[in-house]
Parts: sequence; C-alpha cells; structure tokens
Amino acid sequence: MTAACPACVALPEADVAPSAGAMQFSLPTIHCAACIQKIERGLAKVRGVRAARVNLSLKRLSVDGGIAPDAILKAVTDLGFEIYALDAAALEMATDKAGRDLLMRLAVAGFAMMNVMLLSVAVWSGAEGATRDVFHLISAAIAVPVVAYSGQPFFRNAIISLRVGRLNMDVPISLAIILATGMSLFESLQGGEHAYFDAAVSLTFFLLIGRYLDHHTRSAARSAAKELTALEVHTCTRIKNDAHETVPTTDIRVGDQLLVPSGARIPVDGALLTDTALLDRSFLTGESEAVDATQGAALQAGEINLGAPITLRATAIGEDTTLRRVASLVETAENGRNSYTALADRAARAYAPVVHLLALFTLLGWWAISGDFRHALNIAIAVLIITCPCALGLAVPAVTTAAISRLFNAGFLVKHATALERLAEVDHIVFDKTGTLSMPTVTVPPSLDEDEQRIALALAQHSNHPLSRALAAALADLKPALLTNVQETPGQGVQAVSTLGRVALGRGGWLQAEFTGLGLQVGNDAAIALPTTETPRGGALEALETIDLPGEIVTGDAQKPAMAFAQLLDLPVLAQATPDDKIERLKHLELEGKHVLMIGDGLNDTAALASAHAAIAPSTALDASRSAADVVLIKDSLAGLPLILAVARATRRLSQQNFGIATAYNIVAVPLAVAGFATPLAAALSMSISSITVLLNAQRIRKVT
Repeated sequence: MTAACPACVALPEADVAPSAGAMQFSLPTIHCAACIQKIERGLAKVRGVRAARVNLSLKRLSVDGGIAPDAILKAVTDLGFEIYALDAAALEMATDKAGRDLLMRLAVAGFAMMNVMLLSVAVWSGAEGATRDVFHLISAAIAVPVVAYSGQPFFRNAIISLRVGRLNMDVPISLAIILATGMSLFESLQGGEHAYFDAAVSLTFFLLIGRYLDHHTRSAARSAAKELTALEVHTCTRIKNDAHETVPTTDIRVGDQLLVPSGARIPVDGALLTDTALLDRSFLTGESEAVDATQGAALQAGEINLGAPITLRATAIGEDTTLRRVASLVETAENGRNSYTALADRAARAYAPVVHLLALFTLLGWWAISGDFRHALNIAIAVLIITCPCALGLAVPAVTTAAISRLFNAGFLVKHATALERLAEVDHIVFDKTGTLSMPTVTVPPSLDEDEQRIALALAQHSNHPLSRALAAALADLKPALLTNVQETPGQGVQAVSTLGRVALGRGGWLQAEFTGLGLQVGNDAAIALPTTETPRGGALEALETIDLPGEIVTGDAQKPAMAFAQLLDLPVLAQATPDDKIERLKHLELEGKHVLMIGDGLNDTAALASAHAAIAPSTALDASRSAADVVLIKDSLAGLPLILAVARATRRLSQQNFGIATAYNIVAVPLAVAGFATPLAAALSMSISSITVLLNAQRIRKVT
C-alpha cells in the first residue's frame, strides 16, 4: 500500500498534456505533486532527455529526446517508482472537445436568454404598436442565430434519428424549439401581438444544461482494452545465427528465439530455454510473489523477468498471445456493458411518439373547430413546448451529477455514465483478494535495535516492492539511516553500505538464510527474519459487516492462504483462479439471475471487471483495471463501500421521483395547453418551473449517508 506523501497538501498539482511524438509511460503508483517533481527533476539529469512531463490525473509520463525507452524505465525505477512503457498511438489522448462545445453553446444560450427576457419585460409592461414591434424584432435578431447555433446538438441528433426511421427525445425537442422560433419570427414580421423568442431561448438553455450534465457523467470513461494493448512490448531482441538484433515484435514468428533482459516484459508467449527464471506473474494471478520457472516452462506475454536475462522460443504471437486474449475478453465485455440501456433512454422511447401525436391531434382539432390555422398552430406549439421533455431530460443527469460530486467528495471517482444505475441493481459481490481485500504487513521483531530498524527503513524506501512499502509503513515513525552504493536486484532484494558495513533486505534464499521469506542482514551477522502476513485492507471488515449483500472471494492465490484469509472474513472462496476462471464464475452467477459487483485491482481482474454488471477498483490498481472499473476508490480504505451502494440506490430513487415530478407536471399542464388556455410563453414558464423543481430535488442526494 502506497503511503500518502506530506507534499500532497503543500504542493499544487501539475497536469501537463504530452507533446506530440513524445514517448509515453504509465506511472501507476504516483499520487502527489512531490512525486511529479522527483520524477521530472530526476529525468532532467539523464543525458538525452530534452523534456519530461508528468500528468497526475492520467498517471502518465511524457518524455522528449533521443534516448532509448529502456533508459527511461531504468531511471524512473531507480527513483523508486513503478513504470510501464505505453504505445502513444494505441491511446486516445484527445481533449474533451465535445464538452467544451456544449459548454460554449450553453453560455451563448444563457446570455441570450437574459437579454431576450429583458426585452420581453418591456413588452409585458405595456409596450404597444411600433415600440412593441421593434422590441420583437430586436429579440428576433438575438434569438434566431442563438437558437440556430445553440440548438445544433438537438437538431443533429433528431436528423440522425429520423434518417433511420426512429423517434428519440431530440425530435420533439427540435420541433418545439424550431416551431416556437419560427412562429415568433412570423408574428414579429406580421406585426403580431405575441412573440415567444424568450420561450424558445430559455427552452434551449435548460435543455443544454441537461445535455451537458449527461455528457459530463460520460466523459471519464476510457477503454481498458486499449490500456492493455498499450502495455504490449513493441520491440524485442531476436537471436539469429548467434547474433542479437532488435526487431519489432510484429516481425516475430513462431519458433524464433528471443532474449529478454532483466526487468523487461516478455513480448510473446513462449517456452523457457534458460535453465531457470524468476518471473512476476501478477498479470495472470494478481499475486505479487515472484515465481520460479525451470527450463521448458510456458511463459506468457506480459510477464516480467525479475532475474537474470533469459531466452525463450516463441510459441504464440500476435492475436494468439495471452495478453491479446485478455484484451479481447475485456473489449467484448465492455461492448456488452455499453449496450446497457439507461433509464432516461427507456423513458424516451415511449415518450416521443406520444408527444408528436398529441401535438398533431391538437393542431387538427383546433383547426377543425376554429377554422383558423394560425390560432391552431399557436396552441399546438404551446402543447409541444409544455410537453417538451426538459424536466425529463434533466431527471437522470441532474441526480447523477449531484451523486458523482457527492461520491467524489467522499473519496470515490465515478467513471461510467450508467454506473450508478447498475450499482443500484447489484445483489451479489465478488472480491479479488490480494491488493483488494488484503494488504501485506511486515512485523518488526523486538530483536531489532533502533539502528537496525533505521537501516531496514532506508533499504525499504529504495524499493517499490509491496513488502518493502509495507515495511516502510511499519517503520514510518523513524528516521532512515544514511546509505551509500544502494543496489537493487530485481525480485531478490536491496543491498547497500552503511556505517555498520554491508546491509541487505530481501528474500531469505538471497541472503543465504534458512528461511524463505523477507529478511534483514546487517554486516556479517546472520539474517533476521521479518515475519510477513496478509491483513484486511483498512475498512474491509467494517464494510463487510454493513453491506447487506452476499459475497465471495475469487483469487489467483494458492488454496491454503486463500482459505485462511477467507475464514478470517467469513466469506466463501475460489482459489487458484485464472482470468478465464473469473469470467466463468461471473457468467455462472449471471445465469442464476445475479447482478454481480466485481471489486478487483490486478491485470488478471481486468476482464472480470469489464464483464461484471458493475465494477469497482482501488486507487492502487493498474491503469487497465481502473479503466475497466465503474468506480475508483481514491482513498485506500474500503470503509466507504456501503456509501457507494447507498448513493447508487438513492440515485435511482431520486431519478424515479424526478420522472414522477415531470409526469405530474404534464398531467396538470397538458390538458390546459390542449384546451387553449396556455400560450407558448406560459408553457415555457411552467416548463422552467418543472425543470428547476427537478434540479432542486436532485440535490437531496447530498444528504445520503
């Protein structure tokens, strides 16, 4: 678990967009401005680096300069940070142009609405004749271009819908805006008594509020499949005729021999040719414990070589590699989630045809009764405005945006537009274990004196291994010792020179000790074992006691430790589960009619997170896992998990209440409009009141605890 930096409070965040053509890297463990400064200043000293910029929001590093990616990886690793190479071409780094466009149209409509309202006040105050006509024409000069510009999002969507023979919410919206503006312009040019430009512009303004709120809830979503693709190795070393050559991974063929240096990711699936290897298989298992492999063992793309350089023979390339298969699973799962129909969309399917038929029958009925088409059209326009789904369009986005803000203030980042609706439906929870429910802890034995503890702390601070971070957290109250000549052996430990001689922190076997776990060696003395255990993540026990849903653990860990930890939390467990096993378990639960919430952090959880009905990932999760999740826990504790579910259920309840408010408004207002008692202006005012009521009701989400 990464401890918070003191500089988080003292220093401002600095998110900088990467320059075109720069090398891109993922920094999953950075969390404050102090991390940014350490990395940027450290890289500034590396020869060949022209510029280095860190984006804290995306946890990305952008580097310009004529320097090999491996040198960047080594430099940042030496600074104590976890880093992965990314393919910039595989990531969409575009800014939110659609959001800025909506915000600009909203601002223009709001400014125009205020000015047209001022002119309308003069007309309402008794202006007549030429004075009234001038005010109407000035209003037209403001309103017509503003409606043409600000209403484009609705007009475009309406045209697209009509082209495919369907009716969506934007069709009645567009009709109401266009007819109100067109009829007002006609009345103004004819010297008519009434014009309704204020109705058309205010209608556009309130509808754009709903559209922007809806866009805001969708803009954070990012494809986890693309993040997985970006983690692929794009160049590798091929051994051919006893010579080494660097080639694109796409040029590798089955049977080729490859050299994988220390600390590098394995580029393709293959068979190990070297006698032994030490591997990080957290990609597949989620477990941070290094794995020993012997000659002939199957290796998967995405694993990390923690030991000496190894050679392998390629057995699967391209789309057949493990990494690509997992990415394919994730993409399929994401497409399934994106097909979820939101509550507002379901309401729109039934609402739009009814509105059009009602306005049409009103027009025909009044034309037949009065014989005055102009009068009948005015009443039909009033019906369209009064039934315009402004409150309906605000019903869900207003509540969702308020809920997202409420959760963000509590330490949760909601990333998907329909996340809260799906979270409100979950009735079963599947947890990953390591890194999600459990965190490693290191017990400092009483036999260690203060000098030895300070040495242990200093060594731990030079490694990013989970056990090193746990030891550093246990000794956080001490001042680290001064060390020189610090060297880390990947997967084994850290050694250095102190005032007491050579010191080392690492695996027992590496320290030539009889135990196999973590140990500390000072000088020529025998290594001292530092007992390690898994303890529940902060707030996990409290959350499980509060949540009223059944749950289980599905983990890649071995059977014995998984069973022991599951008994501690009183949860059933499925151990030694591969990514495919996790997917199969979720499918089995779905066949039983369950709506499953998946909570996990590793790359091995990514496909399961994407395929679950809803998903949550801790902040310590890798980029791909965070991208696949609907909600990211910004804080380390799980204590707020019940709050997420409570807010999600309240969001659904308040959204339904807002639909009820909109329906009640229509029940009262529509008969008045059809009967001819409501002018387009009165219709616009009543529509505005219903919209404001919906917005105020949405704010009640902030009181949920």
